[in-house]
Amino acid sequence: MLLGIDIGTSGSKGVLVDHTGLVAMRAERPHRVSTPRPGWVEHDAETVWWADFAAIARELVAAADGEPIDALAVSGIGPCLLPADADGNPLRPAILYGVDTRASVEIEELDAELGAHTVLERCGSPLTSQAVGPKLRWLIRHEPRVWQSTRMLLMAHTFLVHRLTGRYVLDHQSASQCVPMYDLMARDWATDWAESVAPGLRLPELAWPTEIVGHVTPEAAAATGLPAGLPVTTGTIDAWAEAVGVGVRAPGDCMIMYGTTMFLTQVLTTPRPQPGLWTTCGTWPATYTSAAGMATSGAITDWLRTLTGSDFTDLLDEAAHVPPGSRGLLVLPYFAGERTPLFDPNARGVIAGLTLTHQRADLYRAVLEGIGYGVRHNLEVMSAAGAPATRLVAVGGGTKGGLWTRIVSDITGLPQQLPADTVGAALGDALLAAESQGIDTSAWNPIITTIDPDPLHTARYDSYYRHYRSLYDATKSTAHFLAREQHRAAMM
Repeated sequence: MLLGIDIGTSGSKGVLVDHTGLVAMRAERPHRVSTPRPGWVEHDAETVWWADFAAIARELVAAADGEPIDALAVSGIGPCLLPADADGNPLRPAILYGVDTRASVEIEELDAELGAHTVLERCGSPLTSQAVGPKLRWLIRHEPRVWQSTRMLLMAHTFLVHRLTGRYVLDHQSASQCVPMYDLMARDWATDWAESVAPGLRLPELAWPTEIVGHVTPEAAAATGLPAGLPVTTGTIDAWAEAVGVGVRAPGDCMIMYGTTMFLTQVLTTPRPQPGLWTTCGTWPATYTSAAGMATSGAITDWLRTLTGSDFTDLLDEAAHVPPGSRGLLVLPYFAGERTPLFDPNARGVIAGLTLTHQRADLYRAVLEGIGYGVRHNLEVMSAAGAPATRLVAVGGGTKGGLWTRIVSDITGLPQQLPADTVGAALGDALLAAESQGIDTSAWNPIITTIDPDPLHTARYDSYYRHYRSLYDATKSTAHFLAREQHRAAMM
């Protein structure tokens, strides 16, 4: 048996899998992010990451019922910044990935110091809210006492790996998102820039996600129920683990993850830095990835569900009967700013065209369509960078019911494949664990469905998409004014 456990934005999941890829047991724990201030998004590593992991591990080990477990891989949200002391104990809540936008001043400073174009050429990605470097500088400036005790830079999966094995390690893929501290072209830490950003900080050892980096210690075994001595791989960030789990590994393959946020990763053999995307190391040494991420997707549908007092089943059923275009509604889904390709933390959501005749079903479908236009925008930027996606694989909770995936295929004009299991990153973790043991995973999680676009719907959506693209420019100054007002009101 093999174990895979993932720490997500809104919950943690784990699977117990046999050598053929058959899922024998699943376990899940919901949790929430903390937003103590506008633009701040955090997790408590002890009560969220470690508590979830230990509970899920115990549940899965019990389900194994004495069957030997060969290896464990973990993944988690990222890139995150969890400052820890010399023993790996958290010194403050973890600062999450690009949805946390507190370091905007530090991004501007580092761009001025290092040169934005030079950063893009050396690191593969621009300095944005997704980058770890500016958040480290923010920590040094605003929480000097925490910084003085900081001896480790951890993320969700490496916090778990350290607690399980004692190893201080980070995979190349995650390290390549610690901009500007990692040199993508050299596949190593950019020690000069790292020293400038975080002077004196010892950086973790680098490894690849499938490498065994340690074994579960007796202390960790007692806390989790895992067998002592169990091999543990380096692991990686959840989106990349999820792509692995659905067979996205050939050049041109692109995963679209329908989750709390929408995320896209495309496999490359040659890095193609583009200022509107993130170019990172891939899961395997011979690969790179072009990545895109929207700040909100499922988070908006959940907001609307809560606001209307509905459940997703009713909303999906009602929205399925609304024609393409949502009876003349257009949504900019920038409810928490936007990441790629705009990189605008002060962008805001817009609902255009509302009348007294519109119902919740129209609004719900318009939200799904607005996110679909965002997916098309990102795919077009990938293509403009010289790396058009040749195969799209859809995964995540948003694929359930089929409506959202049909809308995205109609908007983009591209087919999407659905695998047999869309359990998420945990299955990809189990696959990484399997490959660490030399197990053939080529037959795991086959594609079972293809969603083809409707040409008539695509033609209708083309006109909406043109207005979607122009609506951001038309409302940008107003959105920025309102963002400042929101921040001011929250601080009063």
